[in-house]
Amino acid sequence: MEDLLDTQNDLADIYVLGFQEVVPLNAGNVLVQENTILCMQWNSLIGKALNKIAVTNITLQKAEEEESLKVYPLKKGSSLKFNIENSTQFECIISKQMVGIFITIWVRSPLLPYISHTSVSCVGCGIFGYLGNKGSVSVRFWLHETSFCFVCSHLASGGKEGDERQRNADASQILSRTRFPCDSFQYLPRKILQHDRVIWLGDLNYRIYLPEATTRCLVNDGKWSILLQKDQLKAELKEGCIFKGWQEEEIDFAPTYKYYPDSDDYYGCSQNEKREKSRAPAWCDRIIWFGKGLKQSQYNRSEFRLSDHRPVRAVFTAEVKVPSPLY
Repeated sequence: MEDLLDTQNDLADIYVLGFQEVVPLNAGNVLVQENTILCMQWNSLIGKALNKIAVTNITLQKAEEEESLKVYPLKKGSSLKFNIENSTQFECIISKQMVGIFITIWVRSPLLPYISHTSVSCVGCGIFGYLGNKGSVSVRFWLHETSFCFVCSHLASGGKEGDERQRNADASQILSRTRFPCDSFQYLPRKILQHDRVIWLGDLNYRIYLPEATTRCLVNDGKWSILLQKDQLKAELKEGCIFKGWQEEEIDFAPTYKYYPDSDDYYGCSQNEKREKSRAPAWCDRIIWFGKGLKQSQYNRSEFRLSDHRPVRAVFTAEVKVPSPLY
């Protein structure tokens, strides 16, 4: 978990983690929207990992500072002591599960007094068009005077021609049906695109407009640029039908789907294997954003073998409006 949270830079101020299929998507689980015990287990695991990184980072920083201030030789019996108890820690401000979709947000403790108006909105797009085996969990909050919205989604699956239309329909439903609570005394945005900074993450499930054999050959040769010319989500972003105005950083990593469990081999790579369904490699797992005031500095994947997907991660710098001081 520490490797997954490591941004290869300084610690971020806010961490947003989105998961899909935290439970098997069978008939029994689809009818249970939220499992409190499961959410607590995930948050406990994340909190321990994140704060372990925070303590390690602060320890190293203090060690470097002390090293620069040392006067040699040290007196006999002297030692360097670091007080970690009062160091910056991370706390969960909100988390929500809908069947297999789970999103949780963690913030540095000094920022907590400036966080307000946290709320969630769930949209099911799965069975019968409403159950939560597919859909989204959206979370919003204000930091100072700037509103943030994060959409964690699992869109329709399928690698056949025309399946992308159902993914587009799911995305359209999420944008139209997501509603946050209003406030009669203060204007608060209710819809996703009304927020100042918006980030959409998750298993968007978009595939590649190429025959499976061609896709596999290009993947084996590492021809990402050729593959991305036929990427379904890239086409949607360019055409501006569903994701008009949305942006995505350049992709420079291998397709994230589909792998054998606990393996670096793509599903179906064995010539002797009888496959029931086609599972050509694709960039199913994506992070896109909408609005001004966001600058992305990192976009890559983690080699985490927990599932048949490889998780993706991104680092953003966000502009935040701070209220003027009162004199």
